[in-house]
Amino acid sequence: MKKKGLFLFTLVFVCAVVLSGCGGGSGSGAEDGKTTIKIFQYKVEIAEAFDRLIAEYEEEHPDINIEIETVGGGSDYSAALKTKFAGTEHPDIFNVAGYRELDTWIDSLEDLSNEPWVDDIIEVAKEPMTKDGKLYGQPLGLEGYGFIYNKDLFEQAGITELPKTLTELEAVAQQLQDAGIVPFSNGYQEWWVLGNHNANVPFAHQPDPVAFIDGLNEGTETIPGNPIFEDWVKLLDLTLAYGNKNPLTTDYNTQVTLFATGEAAMMQQGNWTQVQIDGINPDLNLGILPMPIGDDAEVYDKLFVGVPNNYVINKNSEVKEEAKDFLEWLVTSDAGKRYMTEEFKFIPAFKSVTADGEVLGDLAADIIDYSDQDKVLSWNFNRFPEGVPQEYGAVMQAYIANPDPAKLLEDMQKSWDSLKE
Repeated sequence: MKKKGLFLFTLVFVCAVVLSGCGGGSGSGAEDGKTTIKIFQYKVEIAEAFDRLIAEYEEEHPDINIEIETVGGGSDYSAALKTKFAGTEHPDIFNVAGYRELDTWIDSLEDLSNEPWVDDIIEVAKEPMTKDGKLYGQPLGLEGYGFIYNKDLFEQAGITELPKTLTELEAVAQQLQDAGIVPFSNGYQEWWVLGNHNANVPFAHQPDPVAFIDGLNEGTETIPGNPIFEDWVKLLDLTLAYGNKNPLTTDYNTQVTLFATGEAAMMQQGNWTQVQIDGINPDLNLGILPMPIGDDAEVYDKLFVGVPNNYVINKNSEVKEEAKDFLEWLVTSDAGKRYMTEEFKFIPAFKSVTADGEVLGDLAADIIDYSDQDKVLSWNFNRFPEGVPQEYGAVMQAYIANPDPAKLLEDMQKSWDSLKE
């Protein structure tokens, strides 16, 4: 029996060496007697916690080695992902945002429709990654954004009523400034703060955002002359008039740090910043406000809520079965659920995973409250033509440097027209 066991071990080891030398579609496989899974992800906020999660998974699965690489924050994850696939080291698990990106990557994605966790997904979270009745992604969670605010600084300035309209927001900003407090921390060096989340505001407020986007693609709608876009520019102007100095050289980390250290009372961000804020000042008393572009509170007292991204599996991976096991563990094991809620602070996109604001943090608590009241608007930037969000970031930065509202809207239209299919 011992000789037979030794023979089998030797055979497995030799095969592992041969396979590791062969390369292949994903660049992963067996190494040192272990199967290696390569993950390429964009969530810089959870990078350290993700490393701890991987360590726990490897301890439970001693035959698995996971290599994780994180690219995000100030870097363009989509461009980095394309570079990965243009080379030979293809990841086994990576992130795809859905809608347009699903179409971009569909030929590289494994169909996950029959995975055991699929029926547990909240229905709305399936939509971005569903095509022709098949599901190609596992949602990270739900996220919402608006203006995060420091409740203690609001109280210090004597603010007792939260702003729900543009006029009220300006009054609050003036009150903060009069109290010697910088109202807004603006991280406008980052294209995605502008081109994704800020630019989404006027799209989300269209009567039918999807129909409006279709109209832009078909040439039946325009951005210049659209009153909702004209109102939106006023909100951008407000953040600049009452914001930190040098917003165009303020990156994401600096923006969050300015806010978390009490140097500004508000910032345009979402609940994904909870982990980073807690790391700087865990005692900060937080809330999240809408981003109003008009004076009808019923219309503008809403937050923007959506699925930020999804885990997908490279269908050409040599280890896709092991990758599927990892994704299953991520959302069904007690450890995976604990990391999802307590460590990552994700609002779960799964029916069986529950967590309240005490676990997820102040920001998620407000987003859940808005969602329960059905006071939410959609994320639409993942429906934009490829390259448009980055272009919008650039034209908005140009506007910040040299304000001209008419030119901004014209440039946004030109960007769309030049990149639409």
